Amino acid sequence: MSAPLLVSILASVLYFVTIPWQPYPGAVVLKGLSIAPLALLAWQRAEPLLAGALAFSSLGDILLDISPEMFPFGLGAFLCAHLVYTTMFLKKRTQKPGGPQVAAMLLVAAYSVAFAAWLTPHLGQLGVPVWAYMAAITAMAVSSIASRIRPEWVVAGAILFLISDSILAANKFVGPVPLRGWLVWSTYVLGQYGLCLGVLANRGSGAQPR
Repeated sequence: MSAPLLVSILASVLYFVTIPWQPYPGAVVLKGLSIAPLALLAWQRAEPLLAGALAFSSLGDILLDISPEMFPFGLGAFLCAHLVYTTMFLKKRTQKPGGPQVAAMLLVAAYSVAFAAWLTPHLGQLGVPVWAYMAAITAMAVSSIASRIRPEWVVAGAILFLISDSILAANKFVGPVPLRGWLVWSTYVLGQYGLCLGVLANRGSGAQPR
């Protein structure tokens, strides 16, 4: 196991088990060290777009953990991450998605539209930035399905990321979600691992377009 991946796993596990005591001094450091080493790993493996998406994600993690007032900036960092992820997937897209891929893409899009419709009455002045963010993460998930990347960890990672942000949004704008901290962090981190390690595994596998 590479050093960056080991640091990431240790930091993310420590952050997870200490959720009941947050915020505490050093929590933001653990959160930053959960994803930032993955960006370094992607850079070392010559995947600059993946590195950029992970770096923006780590920045978003840090901003969201600093204070509630940083929420719009954290949202902006994650929006940039999704745009970079989408660019990467489009560069690696398959020429003709098969029937199951198209069905999955439509299902993800339908879920996002339904979730946005449910969330919208609760958004207030944050409506436009949240809609923009939801469009970006939906594009990321849909483009991951349309990509030719194997193994399927990448699609699983994108869906977990979408689930994580859905839980976070429901908790922030609608009402408390039971076990919110553990659910958001576990789905988010596993999603990022799926995206990162899936892309890197594909790089060494010689996978062909589907």
